[in-house]
Amino acid sequence: MSVNQSIKPITLEEKEHIYIGGCDTVGLAKKYGTPLYVIDEATLRGICQDYKKAFKNYTNIKMMYASKALCTSAIAKILASEDFGFDTVSAGEIYTVFKAGADMSKVLFNGNNKTRREIELALDYKVGRFSVDNFYEAELLNKIAAEKGIKAEILLRITPGIECHTHDYIQTGQIDSKFGFDLTQVDEIITLIQEKYTNLVLRGLHAHIGSQIFETQCYYDEVEILVKEISRIKEKFGLVLDEMNIGGGLGVKYTDSDNPPEVEALASVVTDAMHKYAVEIPTIYIEPGRSIISTSGVTLYTVGSSKQVSNGRKYVAVDGGMADNPRPSMYQAEYTAQVANKPTSENLEKVTIAGRFCESGDILINEIELPKLESGDILCVYNTGAYNYSMASNYNRVEKPAMVLVNNSHSDIIVYRETLDDLISKDNIPDRLR
Repeated sequence: MSVNQSIKPITLEEKEHIYIGGCDTVGLAKKYGTPLYVIDEATLRGICQDYKKAFKNYTNIKMMYASKALCTSAIAKILASEDFGFDTVSAGEIYTVFKAGADMSKVLFNGNNKTRREIELALDYKVGRFSVDNFYEAELLNKIAAEKGIKAEILLRITPGIECHTHDYIQTGQIDSKFGFDLTQVDEIITLIQEKYTNLVLRGLHAHIGSQIFETQCYYDEVEILVKEISRIKEKFGLVLDEMNIGGGLGVKYTDSDNPPEVEALASVVTDAMHKYAVEIPTIYIEPGRSIISTSGVTLYTVGSSKQVSNGRKYVAVDGGMADNPRPSMYQAEYTAQVANKPTSENLEKVTIAGRFCESGDILINEIELPKLESGDILCVYNTGAYNYSMASNYNRVEKPAMVLVNNSHSDIIVYRETLDDLISKDNIPDRLR
């Protein structure tokens, strides 16, 4: 079983309290406060090893971590030490991995509306590849590269017309998408690159079919489409493309009902399709994000108030919610949780875990069976490493939580908790209002 198939971090132990990475989570809550993001280093490195082992027989493989899932300096440092490159989508992500000491030749700059400032920064930092998303961007990138007297190496992002069975908000491979060129536009952009955009060097194709994917057939279909398109381009334009980025998207296990495929299954499908359809085996880029970081993360909350609705559900409120984890309110994401200070206690009641923010939709978990909850209990919500901190906000002017890294019974702050002064640090009162 690969790490993405587990709800809990691989180091978790149930003693008198829940321990992760050898650290007492109740002790972590007391020391650092709550809400608190906790990342288990062993779990993170474990899934990296799963990916490298699964693709070990495919020699031309480049692992690229999808930074949007969680991008902090320490996380980037760990991924770089595991020989992962980085899929980035903003100046902020590029700057973060650069300052963390990443090899910038292993960085891809992705996104559907890159600004001039971001493109200039990416070129100055010598990112290895640009994934060109549209005609406007191709023209702009060529212009800026020409101004700097350099050539930008690119992949073309295409929409292969594949729809996966996942939430509409995280599907990206279908034709009706804001991302990429559809297959009818490929010839036009290649002609422009060959005849006009001479500061662009086309190296391959890029597609991303979605996120939280539980089936492998769609990856097989994606590889088939990309390989056939590369072959067609060679025949029509005499252009040899030797790189193919198949994106990421492998699912993880949030609840007992989830059954994502293991990494080995993904690797098997991809390599089988490649060996069947490719005449010359290209370099494959793969961009896991959620499946790399999600399982390693938990969020700790302190239980506060409760409310019993007459002849209805019981609400139990915690000191966080939609600002530190917007996924349930955005697209009804589901989570599993335990009481960190009562891990072996019998589940006695069904409750709804509510957040502390002023929105009726601020519900973290609908109807979960837990031991009887009391004010001051510590709730441990699993699989929160991906898209929690990275999508967090200051809604209701609440400070963003801290993040700690645990390993071998040791904990380190990797993101400091915001302060009230941090919240107003960018505010300004004009002189006329003073």
